Amino acid sequence: MNRVERAIDLFNNNFNCSQAVFTVFATDYGISEELALKLSTSFGGGARSGEMCGAVSGALMVLGLRYGHFIAEDNEQKQKVYSLGQEFVRRFKEMNNSIVCRDLLGYDLSKEDEYEIIASKGLFKTICPNMVRDAVNILEQMICEYE
Repeated sequence: MNRVERAIDLFNNNFNCSQAVFTVFATDYGISEELALKLSTSFGGGARSGEMCGAVSGALMVLGLRYGHFIAEDNEQKQKVYSLGQEFVRRFKEMNNSIVCRDLLGYDLSKEDEYEIIASKGLFKTICPNMVRDAVNILEQMICEYE
């Protein structure tokens, strides 16, 4: 099973978009699947506020794992990961017109009445897997390009 398939499988098995994207990469960097799932839980659904899509948050965490800044004086590395994050966001927006969960879904999941509409229309099952797929594909492309 490739990363996209595994991420969609996680998403379809009651994990959120952030968990699905982050977990399929995190295990490559020594983070257990359990810990990856735990770390990324609260980012789903734009941190349950309809803000930044969890698939995007998960992807940005992956870029941090792979290229992140961890030496205080290493501003070059810090700028590199900022630049990579901006590039990821640019590509995701190019494909989906937004990185904001409520824009992608067309409704604000933080509002109970709109959450009900999202659920009744099955948008979590139709829109969100595409966001997960796009995030994983963009990450894989970027990792290949920046090696």
